[in-house]
Amino acid sequence: MLRHPLIFCAALAATLTLAANGARAAAVPANIAVAVADGGRPDADKQRDASRKPAQTLAFTGVKPGEQIAELIPGGGYFTRIFSKAVGGSGHVYALVPARSADAPADVPDFAARVKVIAADPNYANVSVVVEPFSRLGVPAPVDLLWTSQNYHDLHNFPGLDVGVFNKMVFDDLKPGGIYLILDHSAEAGSGGRDTKTLHRIDVETVKAEVLAAGFVFVGSSDLLRQPGDNRTVKVFDPSVRGNTDQFILKFRKPAK
Repeated sequence: MLRHPLIFCAALAATLTLAANGARAAAVPANIAVAVADGGRPDADKQRDASRKPAQTLAFTGVKPGEQIAELIPGGGYFTRIFSKAVGGSGHVYALVPARSADAPADVPDFAARVKVIAADPNYANVSVVVEPFSRLGVPAPVDLLWTSQNYHDLHNFPGLDVGVFNKMVFDDLKPGGIYLILDHSAEAGSGGRDTKTLHRIDVETVKAEVLAAGFVFVGSSDLLRQPGDNRTVKVFDPSVRGNTDQFILKFRKPAK
């Protein structure tokens, strides 16, 4: 007979919790763990890791050493540095940036400038920047992964861009069996593309339908970045949700044949 059942139960719960945490830690491959721990990453990026969960997200994606990755609209390069270290010297990262139009207003930022700084850093020598109009934005050679984070919804807002044509271009840019990973801010169910410009959100089912129409196979989704407290009705920059929006992660594969 157990003399102290409550103590035993508490100890058992603690043991199971540690085991579960250990399993989650073990599930992150070494190349990704090392990449996230990279000392060259800015402190500002590291401070965002708790909410963005880069190690678990890349593990779900399946990023491996030696892979060729295309990162669509990398912004400030939060993931660019991580990808660079995760694929290593035998891999490569293409940062795909839409060219700034000649008639763009002066306050429209140069999206390529920040990531060009990363590519010029010897610590990230396997990064190159591709700047082209969206209609021709592609990679020099087929890649293993095309990744887009928090900006798929913007494809609906570029003048003259056909999302269906773009997704087909992604399909053609991937190797057979290659992965198309889409991470974005969730909109209300059934809203379609209604909120892409106003709230910077998109309905997950709309994304699935658009990508499947291009010939991809749906692999799965992850709830890593779900935030039940976000009701998905306010702009993603609203102080009440900024940095903690409800987000979906979708993984698609180009058929091997």
